[in-house]
Amino acid sequence: MKLSDYAMSRERGFLSSYEIDAVKLPARFDEVLKSASNLSGLITTGRVRHWLDQLPEPAIDEWLSDAPDEQIRTLMVHYSFLVQAYVWGEPTPPKHLPANLARPMVALADNLGQAPLLPYSGYVLDNWSRLDKSGPITLDNIYMYQNFAGGDDENWFVTIHVAIEAQAGVLLDNAAKLVGVAKAGDEAEAERLLLEMNTAWEGVYDVFKRMTERCDPYVYFHRVRPYIHGWANNAALDGGLIYEGVAKYEGKPQALRGQTGSQSSIVPSMDALFGVKHSDDPLRNFLDELHEYRPVNHRRFIEDLAAQSKLREFVEGSHSQSLKDAFNACVEQVARFRTRHLEYAASYINKQAGSISGNDPDVGTGGTPFMKYLKKHRDENREQVVS
Repeated sequence: MKLSDYAMSRERGFLSSYEIDAVKLPARFDEVLKSASNLSGLITTGRVRHWLDQLPEPAIDEWLSDAPDEQIRTLMVHYSFLVQAYVWGEPTPPKHLPANLARPMVALADNLGQAPLLPYSGYVLDNWSRLDKSGPITLDNIYMYQNFAGGDDENWFVTIHVAIEAQAGVLLDNAAKLVGVAKAGDEAEAERLLLEMNTAWEGVYDVFKRMTERCDPYVYFHRVRPYIHGWANNAALDGGLIYEGVAKYEGKPQALRGQTGSQSSIVPSMDALFGVKHSDDPLRNFLDELHEYRPVNHRRFIEDLAAQSKLREFVEGSHSQSLKDAFNACVEQVARFRTRHLEYAASYINKQAGSISGNDPDVGTGGTPFMKYLKKHRDENREQVVS
């Protein structure tokens, strides 16, 4: 396995290989881009739907047939923000998404093999850029390109995720290498790669622990989180959202999962590499369903890792205690990451009291009662070391 086969790299991991500020879209999308660039202003008027209802619907189907991937993904970012703002930008969500947003959104999503609402890839992976193009992808050199309401807390929440994804590139590159190394029976190289991964995890934590510096739990819950919900298992949109003018949906409401950090492919990749399994429960079923919301190449990477990795069996059959220790250290690092996720979920979501329609503190943006199952998956992860 090689990361380049999946449009990935050691330096960027699952992040886009391009930067969104350098992508130029055709003039036919000028009105869409104008609204997207002023989305925080439209939301502040209190009648964002009034303004978005007036957007022209550009001819998109013919353009999609030969448009470059980075243009399609960039337009997906902008449209998905407009769609989420239309649904959640006023106190009570609508039952219908108008055709001028619904048809382009579905066309873009179909082309990319994703769901027609804001995905993690649109919120994070494709929605960033460096200020200094010669500098690294670090918190002091990146910014969020497309916003909802904007502000420090929203920007920081997203750029923390971007910086984590960049740090994880080493984990993913070593994971791909370990598939071949385990098959070749090279214990020394396997141990070296695992030790390097253990060190790389510390870089991930150095970023993750900074979330609280500039993203306040109260502000996150009341000013950031409301816009990223989906329309599945959400009491405010019981049954889902109707996409007007989309023939294949036959006027039926669509219950789709919202953007969530659980759509990040880092932890599923590690589970696939290390052979970590989770028993059947609602969150496991939810995570399996979320797999289809990821970019196609990222799904393929996880699936190929799961199918090809024999690392656990290789380590279990080894007489090298240092190799087993290196393997177990990495398994524990993933459990540690899950623990930090659980801590943030408690402080940023579960402990907040909300009165915003659709923003239930007991239900994740993906539509699950998450606290109980996050802990269970963390514990299952931790238990699956080798002896």
